[in-house]
Amino acid sequence: MFEWLVQNSWAIWLALVLVFIAIEALTLDLWFATLAGGALAGMFTALAGGPGWLQIVIFALAALILIFGLRPIALRQIRKSTADSLSNIDRLIGQDALVLEPTSRVTGTAKIHGETWTARSEDHGPLSPGTHAVVVRISGATAYLSAAPAFPAGEASGPAAPLSR
Repeated sequence: MFEWLVQNSWAIWLALVLVFIAIEALTLDLWFATLAGGALAGMFTALAGGPGWLQIVIFALAALILIFGLRPIALRQIRKSTADSLSNIDRLIGQDALVLEPTSRVTGTAKIHGETWTARSEDHGPLSPGTHAVVVRISGATAYLSAAPAFPAGEASGPAAPLSR
């Protein structure tokens, strides 16, 4: 059995590649992807007829190169944020809100893009139900609102979509 393992060590490396890829699919942090790359290098070394110690050394070197060389670059690319890649929460900043309940610094609700949010007044004054406000910031599940500027009759209140109740 040991002789078969030595002769077919490429199969062990292939199994490791598949296990590392499966774990990476669950974790999504690129650690196991780098180990899978190292195992792939070990598999190719085995297929080329390299001895077991060389396969392990190649695996370790390739994994280290990927961990310290490729992983940081890949993480930067994944986490790169552009103006077009705002989260749904970030997109709410500056949008119109319809105050549903009296809203002060400690209590209130508002409708923002058809969803009811817990709301607080960012200004020191309370906001009355039925008035329009602007989302200043979001903290957790709470929208902080500021009184919307008054517009003359017939003018739109800005680029936000119309509010619906």
